[in-house]
Amino acid sequence: MGTSIVDKVVEQLKVLPQEFQWRMLEFTRALALSAILGIPGKQLLRFAGAIPPEEVRTIREAIEQGCERVDANEW
Repeated sequence: MGTSIVDKVVEQLKVLPQEFQWRMLEFTRALALSAILGIPGKQLLRFAGAIPPEEVRTIREAIEQGCERVDANEW
């Protein structure tokens, strides 16, 4: 079947300086704590069609007119 991802990561960690090993440990801990937030799409299907088509068009037009422009002097 081949080498697992965990085994490959461990192999790479073994050759890194200890400072980088600590960084990787901190990084993996941070990843483990970061939960994927949100709601599965299936649960949102009940809202499909809840906004009238005319309002959807108005929203789409506002986005196209105001949100697709870059203001180079903004910063």
